[in-house]
Amino acid sequence: METILTGLLVPMLGIVLGSAMVFLTGRQMSDLLQKSLLGFAAGVMVSASFWSLLLPAVEMNEGRWAVLPAAIGFLAGIGFLLFIDIVTPHIHFGTTQPEGPRTGLSRTTMLMLAITIHHLPEGMAIGVVLAGAIQNGAGISTASALVVALGIAIQNVPEGAVVSIPMRASGKSRTRSFLMGCLSGIAQPLGAVMVLLLAALFVPVLPYLLAFAAGAMLYVVVEEIIPEASSGQHTNHSTILFAAGFVIMMMLDIVLD
Repeated sequence: METILTGLLVPMLGIVLGSAMVFLTGRQMSDLLQKSLLGFAAGVMVSASFWSLLLPAVEMNEGRWAVLPAAIGFLAGIGFLLFIDIVTPHIHFGTTQPEGPRTGLSRTTMLMLAITIHHLPEGMAIGVVLAGAIQNGAGISTASALVVALGIAIQNVPEGAVVSIPMRASGKSRTRSFLMGCLSGIAQPLGAVMVLLLAALFVPVLPYLLAFAAGAMLYVVVEEIIPEASSGQHTNHSTILFAAGFVIMMMLDIVLD
């Protein structure tokens, strides 16, 4: 139980710390800082998807077709996030064009829905590795599960800042911007608990769930984070920080396992 609570709370701490950056900055986030933060977050997510999710999913099976559950789960995760993206009205930071069905929701509400879509797969990743850690013979150590939680907490810091600072720029108070930044991460523990319960009930599907979470996370990276980080100026900085985030997460997963 202590492992589960730690795994759920540590990522939220990252969101809180990142959202608190609104108290240290002005109304605008520099383009250089935003590109750097996005690149770092993308690197952590890609690294976690491979080292902490896809690779263990493959290693849980034996034989020539050991990769099949990982392939099926990965494609299902991509498809799930694509479906959520299509049916949910939302708008991304840096754009004015809403996506999904037409609706009368406010811009702020649609921004929050976009953030929820973003954080859901991260919560699923936390839940599935925690489930693997508490299942005998699943091949996932407690250290590995906590490394995933720590890695997501690290990338939650820039994500919290990317939420709260633009909220401040739109005219909201620092306190409200901070609270909305914190609230944006609520989908993570909810997604984690949902998958944790499912995996605990159906142990044989654990490899599929690991790969599912990886696919969902990579959908967010490819669909949203990389396009934003690679547009306009300072794209070299986002690439450098992507590499840094990838390597840091890889080292955490291997060295601390």
